[in-house]
Amino acid sequence: MTSSSDVRSPSRTGAGLALRDATLGRPDAPVLHGVDLDVAPGEILTVVGPSGCGKSTLLRTLAGLLSPLAGEVTQDTLRLTGPSADRALIFQEDALLPWRTLRANVELPLAIQGLPRAGRRTRAEAWLTRVGLAGQSRRLPHHVSGGQRQRAQLARALAPAPRAVLMDEPFGALDAQTRAGMQDLLVEVLRGTGATVVFVTHDVDEALFLGDRVALLRSGRLAALHDVPHPRDRAAHDDPARVALRREVLSSLGT
Repeated sequence: MTSSSDVRSPSRTGAGLALRDATLGRPDAPVLHGVDLDVAPGEILTVVGPSGCGKSTLLRTLAGLLSPLAGEVTQDTLRLTGPSADRALIFQEDALLPWRTLRANVELPLAIQGLPRAGRRTRAEAWLTRVGLAGQSRRLPHHVSGGQRQRAQLARALAPAPRAVLMDEPFGALDAQTRAGMQDLLVEVLRGTGATVVFVTHDVDEALFLGDRVALLRSGRLAALHDVPHPRDRAAHDDPARVALRREVLSSLGT
């Protein structure tokens, strides 16, 4: 039997991420200017905005893949200097290695961490079970559905117990029913991990369902930050406070 300690890391706290007067992008193509943002440890921050507004650039900067052109980006008050195992990045494309089984894909970052074979196999199996892939561990990625591949990618990202998870429209290619199921799953599997999440999406309803706060990017700026009413409940979409916030976000985006 696998104990909850195999898939949860209650002693680890989420990373605190911050940008101070940051200009982001590439030297020949800056896309965001003067960004001031704090992401609290354990928070789920969703980020919305029109195409090309800098959502993915923000995420890659927080991952350490891009350096700010000006200003400062920090984790726990220390300047980011590059990628770190503390921060996992999840894309819309699952990026699973096609020649490795689902379990072997989940084991890969654990092997990089130096976890012994038996330990990483146990943890990989536990995470695959937790994301609803029990009994699928020996299958190759091309033998399972898109939703199952995203579940495996989520397991692979969370198995090494990162302190921050950065997600770039991970459910964008899924059908509506599968997407809703993945949103519910994400909330469930994050419970107890303590991880901080920054989740980029085009979908305002997804942003309001998942986020503790929602950040709006527009015209090269962080245009607004909104607290999202709680508790998180899909059945509460007609709640007046949530309806008002949805209207305000859509208005801010010019939709």
